[in-house]
Amino acid sequence: MPGKAIHIRGTVQGVGFRPYIWHLAQQYQLCGSVWNDAQGVSIHAWGSSDQLNNFIKQIPQQLPPLANILELSTTELNDSPVNNQFTIVSSQQNSPATTSITADAATCKACLTEINDPYNRRYRYPFTNCTHCGPRLSIIKAIPYDRCRTSMAEFTMCSACQAEYHEPSNRRFHAQANCCAACGPQVWLEDAQLKKIPATDAIQKTAQLLQQGYIIAIKGLGGWHLACDASNEITVARLRQGKQRPAKPFALMAQNIDMITEYAHVDALEQQALSDNRAAIVILQATAKPLAPSVAPAETKLGFMLPYTPLHSLLLQDCHNPLVMTSGNISAEPQCISNQDARNKLTGIADYFLVHNRDIVNRLDDSVIRKLDNNLHVLRRARGFSPEILALPEGFQSQAQILAMGSELKNSFCLLKDGIAIVSQHIGDLENVSTQQDYRYQLQLYQQLYRFKANLIAIDLHPSYLSSQYGQQLAESQELPVVKVQHHHAHVAACMIEHGIPLESEPVLAAVFDGLGMGEQSELWGGEFLLSDYSSCRRLAHFQPIAMPGGTQAMLEPWRNLYAQLAFYFDYQTIRKQFAELDIIQLLASKPLATLDTMIAKNLNSPVSSSCGRWFDACAAILGLCLEKISYEGQAAINLENLAATEFSHEKHTHYGYTLVQHNGYMLINWQIFWQEVLQDLHTKCNKAVIAARIHHTLIAASTELLLLLSAQTKANTIILTGGVFQNKLLLQGLTEQLQQQGKTVLSPCTYPMNDGGLALGQAIIAASQFLRKPHEQK
Repeated sequence: MPGKAIHIRGTVQGVGFRPYIWHLAQQYQLCGSVWNDAQGVSIHAWGSSDQLNNFIKQIPQQLPPLANILELSTTELNDSPVNNQFTIVSSQQNSPATTSITADAATCKACLTEINDPYNRRYRYPFTNCTHCGPRLSIIKAIPYDRCRTSMAEFTMCSACQAEYHEPSNRRFHAQANCCAACGPQVWLEDAQLKKIPATDAIQKTAQLLQQGYIIAIKGLGGWHLACDASNEITVARLRQGKQRPAKPFALMAQNIDMITEYAHVDALEQQALSDNRAAIVILQATAKPLAPSVAPAETKLGFMLPYTPLHSLLLQDCHNPLVMTSGNISAEPQCISNQDARNKLTGIADYFLVHNRDIVNRLDDSVIRKLDNNLHVLRRARGFSPEILALPEGFQSQAQILAMGSELKNSFCLLKDGIAIVSQHIGDLENVSTQQDYRYQLQLYQQLYRFKANLIAIDLHPSYLSSQYGQQLAESQELPVVKVQHHHAHVAACMIEHGIPLESEPVLAAVFDGLGMGEQSELWGGEFLLSDYSSCRRLAHFQPIAMPGGTQAMLEPWRNLYAQLAFYFDYQTIRKQFAELDIIQLLASKPLATLDTMIAKNLNSPVSSSCGRWFDACAAILGLCLEKISYEGQAAINLENLAATEFSHEKHTHYGYTLVQHNGYMLINWQIFWQEVLQDLHTKCNKAVIAARIHHTLIAASTELLLLLSAQTKANTIILTGGVFQNKLLLQGLTEQLQQQGKTVLSPCTYPMNDGGLALGQAIIAASQFLRKPHEQK
């Protein structure tokens, strides 16, 4: 009897794939077996040639909802079947792991129906799941993905759950996290003194307390949240004070799309993002109906998500308003994941704790998405996305294993092996000690999960980045070569690889706008126009470099950047006299400008930077936005975008002046005319929203002119727009439209963040390209 050995790589474990194969085998009357192994799923099948061929053709056609095939290969089997049955057998793990671990998925419709059915044995059970939904990465300790290697190992299935687990026609057939109220995790409520609150239904009681104005710490899927009624200003303000978070908007959770549309505009694409099994936070334009002002101070946008676990669904059903659902942490620290950590750190903020006893193994923040240029863009990639694999395009099939350490802020890291990239979930800002500890833990865990052994380590050029320093330490301890990758080149490469550009391709043109990144000669870059392929990158043009008086202080205090711009382009005393009546000039008069002049003149803690982010800070400051200090990264630029949005379309054909000049072999954008005209508009009391819109249109006009000029010179017709500044919807959409109208192909990151959260992917790809092109230079 003919037989085939079939091997499948991809997202095929923990998603009901083996039961799916079992059903197909029954349909085609095959005998044999299917099992998980370290590379994915293996199948041995016997039948007629037609049966086998039809079976193999059918495999990719109707996959389970969470499954994805990366590679399917077959070989002939020479032996005979043991019997005439087709069975699912135990997992094997005796070789290096390359399978994809599945991302956690929002509750499926079938499970939601069960928890709302009074006659179902899982009625109101908050840990209901099946092969189509529920925890995956958040509970896994090792692969292959079997219950014994997850935090569900301590919960022995009852006879009813066992029967489902062994019944091939059941959607819980081999569902590793299968459980019910009789045998699975339990939930309970504690007060601030950590005393258990008697309640027949802890979730219902929690909903009552939320509506009474209490703050509740809630243990979720990938971490703890702090929740409160989003319509209660007193409670939301108290939560803000407790978290020491003065202005950054809080995330919201609503029962359904209908509730969200009461407070925000939702188009078809945004509705799709809200409703899919990733259940990310989607940033939406707010409507006139207000929530508590402290939910999102000075914001015109709201970040909403839908319930993604049965616990959240049951809770929101019992609440009449959206809930604030912000990460359960002390400001700047990672989200709590253990019960004890939450009790230690959140007591004093939370009035009550909704606790459960299923351990969270891996921290997962909520992912964040925003529609920018008629596409959805992932701004934070974590729950629901990570650790999905990216199949690399032509030219990157190599046996080298590369570890890329990522950036200092919004850190994630990347493993490259066997033609795939695995990017970790969002880790956070490494300035915090707890985040550093989590970073090291996750690095170790991922390497263990994927049985990964690096041949090469890629780091950012910046020697002060903790990720770079740790990468150097790892390389020295393991005697590995290190590739130092320029920050903005990594941004470009990440976008190229996401869009499937092959290794041997023509260079692309790129505008990379961000806060700061180390340049090739240790300068600080951030407003860059580059010609790039994977292995090399050439700077063609950039913003006029301007001092940052105070260094780090200039990143926090926008007025410093404004003064530096004005002092560079003008005799400031002339400006002070000419525009003496302006509020901003009067405010600057109260600042130690003479000290700043000395610092700039003597280059004392005043590094020069071509940063677009600092330019935006200066623009915000001149309009009186976030003048003194920002409380979170990007706040000034976000406020400027919000102000500009109301007048942006009306001012489409109006922008301020600028000049493009040649200097030291580069094209520079000189902003002298721009600043003169902005000051003049303020002098004539022009509407500040109009000025903000014109500022955006000026950057779009200058960038368009420069990119078209460089495109003509280099013959590069593909243009990449990336870097954190392009999270500005007005800028990305406006510049994309202008370039497309001129026949250019415009690409920007969508599935990986354009901010530093996507940097590790670019680092890994650049290191791989250099490894592939210069193998003789590698150790």
